[in-house]
Amino acid sequence: MLTARTFLCKPFNSRPPSWAPSSVNHVAAANTKKRQSDTNFDKFKTKENKGWFKFGITSTGLYLSSGARRRRNSTPITTTAGVGGDSSVTELDDNIRKLLQAVLWVAEGVYILWLFLLPYAPGDPVWAISSETVNSLVGLSLNFFFILPLLNAVGVHTLEAPVLHPMSEGLFNFVIGWTLMFAPLLYTDWRRDRYGGSLDVLWGFQMFLTNTFLIPYMAIRLNKIGTEYNPRKTSQLGSIMTKGAPVVGLIGAAVCLLSTVWALYGRGDGSFGSVPERLEFLMSYLGSERLAYAFVWDICFYVIFQPWLIGDNIQNVQKDNVAVVRYLRYIPVVGLVAYCLCLNPDQET
Repeated sequence: MLTARTFLCKPFNSRPPSWAPSSVNHVAAANTKKRQSDTNFDKFKTKENKGWFKFGITSTGLYLSSGARRRRNSTPITTTAGVGGDSSVTELDDNIRKLLQAVLWVAEGVYILWLFLLPYAPGDPVWAISSETVNSLVGLSLNFFFILPLLNAVGVHTLEAPVLHPMSEGLFNFVIGWTLMFAPLLYTDWRRDRYGGSLDVLWGFQMFLTNTFLIPYMAIRLNKIGTEYNPRKTSQLGSIMTKGAPVVGLIGAAVCLLSTVWALYGRGDGSFGSVPERLEFLMSYLGSERLAYAFVWDICFYVIFQPWLIGDNIQNVQKDNVAVVRYLRYIPVVGLVAYCLCLNPDQET
């Protein structure tokens, strides 16, 4: 039987039922308080931008937001691969970019003036070139990659190879073999679209004329990308050079190695002397012939440009061989051979 005591007395540990309105409000208030405690944003003002930042730690992560207005003339900071590819140079830092371009353009001017026009370098300038120099250049061209001398050596005498000093032939073909391997590197250079000319013509002039055409390319590739950027389509020659990069690397490596051996031991049945005598001829050859003197300049520039270009395009190398190519790029010729052998054209960016 229920009495009044039953309704007036409250159990000691009793709680409101979960369906009670007061309990629902209590739970909602607790959840709201928890969310507010999870995100404790503190405002602080900096002197540099004179704006407010919000900093908060929530259960899902760390947040940093800014309420400051961006300056109208501000430029977004983007990073690009710097010289050598391992360091980053911001596009905002125009001083470094302009300095590099200025140095390259000055080098191009000195190259043309000193090696082609002025009479102070060893040998004859272009406007006073001698017939002996012309004949030597024609003979070296006929012995391109030692094709004719090797054919004559195996008994094929359809065309006789000119007999020149093996040291001059070795130097000539060594530089040309090194130049050959620059083709896959240029066609996969991610900055190549900043050069408006034809890469086919550029590399052809570099290959069969002089290295003077590569220096302007190195300066132009440092230009900023314009507002309208249209990537060029790879030419047929470029596709052959990139897809066949391992073959190009092997041919270039073989030519450079053969050039070194030929310079020291080639035409041993002639009167070109021993190795010390050939080295002595090389020194006199560099000091008296403008063509040989120019080859030394080409080698010096290649020593600089090879690690620079490979470092900027290291992303084109197969992932398993990136570390190897990154270190070998500083070794003349060897680094470029490694890039050609390990090139992955599908990774080109």
